[in-house]
This record gives sequence, structure tokens and C-alpha cells, in this order.
Amino acid sequence: MTSKEENQPKKHVMIRIGICLLMLVSGWVGMNGLASLKEPPAEAKTDERPIKVKTTTAQLRDYPVIITGYGEARALTKVTIAPEVSGRVVYTHPSLKAGQIIPAGDTLFRVDPSDYEAGLQEAMAGVTQWQATVARLKKQYAIDSQRLKTLERSAQLAKAEFERIKRLFEADRVGTQSGIDQAERAYNSALDQADQISQAVSLYPLQIREAESSLSSTRARLSVAESNLSRCAITSPFNARIQSVTVETGQFVSPGQNVLTLVDDSVLEIQVSLDSRDARNWLQFEPASEGQPTAWFGNLSPVECTIRWTEEKTGTGWSGILNRVVTFDQQTRTLTVAVRVNDQSAMGRSHRSLPLVEGMFCTIDIPGRTMRDVYRLPRQAVSFENKAYLVDADNRLKTVDVRVERIEGEYVYVGQGLNPGDTVILTRLIDPLENALLEFDDDSANGESAS
Repeated sequence: MTSKEENQPKKHVMIRIGICLLMLVSGWVGMNGLASLKEPPAEAKTDERPIKVKTTTAQLRDYPVIITGYGEARALTKVTIAPEVSGRVVYTHPSLKAGQIIPAGDTLFRVDPSDYEAGLQEAMAGVTQWQATVARLKKQYAIDSQRLKTLERSAQLAKAEFERIKRLFEADRVGTQSGIDQAERAYNSALDQADQISQAVSLYPLQIREAESSLSSTRARLSVAESNLSRCAITSPFNARIQSVTVETGQFVSPGQNVLTLVDDSVLEIQVSLDSRDARNWLQFEPASEGQPTAWFGNLSPVECTIRWTEEKTGTGWSGILNRVVTFDQQTRTLTVAVRVNDQSAMGRSHRSLPLVEGMFCTIDIPGRTMRDVYRLPRQAVSFENKAYLVDADNRLKTVDVRVERIEGEYVYVGQGLNPGDTVILTRLIDPLENALLEFDDDSANGESAS
């Protein structure tokens, strides 16, 4: 191969490289030309945009505490009725049905009294018999006591006659030995009669006491018979609502068999479980009396509580009186208190409203102590970390730590961390930047502040 043929590929490579360079240079020149035709954009301004928030002015005030709890209304008195005698039921009250009201004193049901009437007559006859026995013994005792005196006198005379006859025979030989013996027999006979009567008279007090004991025993049986007869009729101890009934006419019942459950709705009681911290801090206890005998909670102040049925949010409520502390549960750290409602309060203030009845689950508002010098704020104004956001003098955000004294409904009560007149942000903020510029609208006039 000649040198001319060897240089031919090198020439083609150089041509290709030149074409590529020419294309690159043409593209660069065209791009610069197009770029020179475009005007540069205007410079953007970086002004700080404020955060729009609602605010209120913090004000120190005193607020009464309302402790809210829940509980179910229960009748204070509930009685289970069981017959005290056995027998067949011969009568039931016409209204003896569950839910009916039976006035106090009305007969609920009656057990057949025939056997108990016979037992009463038998006991009465026994009492009469023993009364006659006691009277007879006392009369006989009086007669025999008088007779004893006569016989004792007769024995004394017989003894004197015997001694006189004996003395005449022995001293003067007057009389006979048979006369002496006859006088001695008369004396012994009179003395024996006096001894027999004396023995009988001495036993009369014992016989009278035995008869009186038997009389007392018979009277006790008579009392039992009267009680059993009176127990045949079971009456209502109060204006009773029948909760359950398992007795019918013709049914045989036995003593101790539960057949009725009666409820007295005149006084209702609601037991409310409260957080022990609320109870410790805000419940109103009466001053402890000196020498209190037991280590237990003192008497609660009988404050008036508001009761509302949970099924009727907008309905009128009832009023009750705080009564006592029932239990303390260490595991749940709750304190259970009782609120009592009388029948007048349970009927409600309006005839159209439903009464408070047993079984209703209710919300109870209990007035507590008064919080002194606190700020009331809507709940969203304080974060879960107990931080509040303020507007400083330069309209910038400032974060402060606060101490929450109590959370009640839609409000929190702050005790420390704020100053009177501070502008508190009400808008809920999530991780806001400190010193951020704010644009605020004071909402104090709408009542959402600590007013």
C-alpha cells in the first residue's frame, strides 16, 4: 500500500472532527444570540408575611369550680318481701303487678288464716285454764292457811287436855289409864292434822309459782299465735312500687320464700365516682369536729348539685343534695360520693318534663371550692405541653410555660405563667416559629377570654 492510500483515512477523520466543532460553535453562537434577545426578570421582594391569629386579653379573676361526674339513679330503699308463715295464698292486691304503685298500709297478699285462728283460740283457752288454776290455788292457799290456825289451836287444846289428865292420874290417882291413852290419841290426831295442813300450806307457793310459769308460757304461745295470725296479711310498708312479683292467688308459700320486691321512690341516690385529685383539691368538706372517733372522710357540705339525664341534653335538669363519701378505691384512685334527690326534686320543675327515675344514667355537676386569681382560657389556647403563645410588644410570637390549675369543659384555668393584660393567642398553632410576625384580632369581646 502506498503512502497516499495510508493518509486517506486520516483525512476523513479530520474532516469529521472539523464538522463537529463547527456544529458546536454554531450552537453556542445561536444560544448566545437568543439569550441576548431575552430581558432579565425583575428582582423579587422578600417581605415577611404575618400569621393571622385570634387573641384575647388575660384577666385575673375568681371562678367557682364545678366537678362533673356520672352515675346511675337508684332508690335508697328497696325491700324484698317474704312470708313469715306458710299456707295457701287466698288474696292478692288487684294492682299487684310490676310497675304499679301500692299505697302504704294496703294489703299486698293474704295467706289462709284458718289454722292460725284455731291455734289462737287454743292458746286463749290455755291461758284461761291456767288463770283459773292460779286463782284456785291462791284461794285454797288462803283457806288452808286459816284452817291451819284452827288445827294448830285444836292441837294445843288437845295437848293441854292430855297433860291435865295425865297429871291428875299420876298425882291424885284420878281417872284411868285408858282415859290418858284416849287423850293422847286425840292430841296426836290433832297434831297430825295440823302437820298435814302445814305441809300443804308450805307447798302452795311453789304450786302457785309453777302455775304462774305455765300461765306465762301459755301467754307466750298466745302471743306467737296472735303474731302468726297477723302475719297472714302482708301489707305495704310505704308507698311502694312493685319491681318484681312471683306470687299468685292459690299458690302455696313458705317462710323465707322471696315473692315480692318493693321500691321506695321517695328518695333516690346517685353514687358518683370522682378523680381523687378533684376530690382533694375542690370538694367542700365541713370543718372537722374535735375527737372524731374514726379515721374517715369528714362530712361533706350539703351543696345543691345539678343533675341531667344523658339521653336528654337540652332538657331541664333536677337538683340533689351532696350527702356523704361512700368509698375510696386505691386501685382506680377514685372517690365515690352520694347525691340524694327527694321526690319533689325528682318530679322536675315542669309538668311536661320527665321525672328522674331509678335506672337513669345522669351527669352530675357538683359545686366545689372557688379558684382564686386564675386566668380562664379556651382549651386550644394551651398546648398539651402546658405552653401558651403570646403576642409581644412588637407583634411577634412569644412562647411561655404555664401551670394549669384545672381543665373544665371547654376551658382551662391557668394559675401561673401569665400576667394581667397579656395578649394570648387563641388560634391553635402547630410548632410555630418563635418571634414570628403576627396579625391578630382581639376576641375578648366575644367572651372567649379569661373573663
